[in-house]
Amino acid sequence: MAATGTTSAPKISARTWTALGLVYVIWGSTYLGIRVVVRSMPALGAMGFRFVVAGLIVAIVVRVRLGPGALRVSRDELRSTSLVGVLLLVCGNGGVALAEKTVPSGMAALLIAAMPLWLVLLRTLARDRPRRLTVAGTLIGFVGIGVLARPGGHGSEIKLWGVGIILVGTLCWATGTFLSQRLPMPSNPFVATLYEMLAGGLVMLALSPVIGEWRGFSFSKVEPAAWWALLYLIVFGSLVAFSAFVWLAGSAPLSLVSTYAYVNPVVAVFLGWLILDESLTAAIVAGGALAVLGVFLVVRSERR
Repeated sequence: MAATGTTSAPKISARTWTALGLVYVIWGSTYLGIRVVVRSMPALGAMGFRFVVAGLIVAIVVRVRLGPGALRVSRDELRSTSLVGVLLLVCGNGGVALAEKTVPSGMAALLIAAMPLWLVLLRTLARDRPRRLTVAGTLIGFVGIGVLARPGGHGSEIKLWGVGIILVGTLCWATGTFLSQRLPMPSNPFVATLYEMLAGGLVMLALSPVIGEWRGFSFSKVEPAAWWALLYLIVFGSLVAFSAFVWLAGSAPLSLVSTYAYVNPVVAVFLGWLILDESLTAAIVAGGALAVLGVFLVVRSERR
């Protein structure tokens, strides 16, 4: 990161914009995919399978392209990637999957938009003070999410425990993102990705039977759409978007990376309107506009 006292900062590269675009759009659609999967599959079991398969695919690609030596990491790096993987995937993604058994996909995305506030708090505690415009953009974006998620603004009943799981998951995800720039990590972001995926996926597979997800489960009862949704989550949600996110977490300012949490809800709400025939109200339009304004202010601040 450039020193705060410099008068200019490097221009945001086309690679960064591409990675942000992938995270914006694909992760916005994964909430719908998760909702379809957990209707007839064990939540942690399906997500654990998703990330173990994706992690193994990334490992094969890295080995073929860079050789077996590229997969070697130090003990410190293995511990760091495992910790970050558990925070991001088990607590974050796994928590969302569990919550979406009762919380609609669009509402889950709206709740997760609180994540940038945790990042700003963590940066402040670490004496890495964000710029005033960054803070202002974060707060404005959160106000927009508040407008979107206001009581009565969503037609579905929401279970309190599901909301609580998602909010705890956002804190864990923010902590994992924050630590990924401060712990010893593999220099290759794809190597970091595969170890995070394997650690998070294996922990979820281990926890799934412990919480009783497999009691009464039958593969014959799985909806065909759930298999397609799971495949989409593996290929696009895990391999493409998560790899882009890991690269961003190690290469771009945290405040810029966190802007995906504003855009994802807009994408999720739009898909809910388009696919699930959810109503598109004035509050959704106004809240979405504020969220986009928050993104603009944070990006403008990080350009300086």
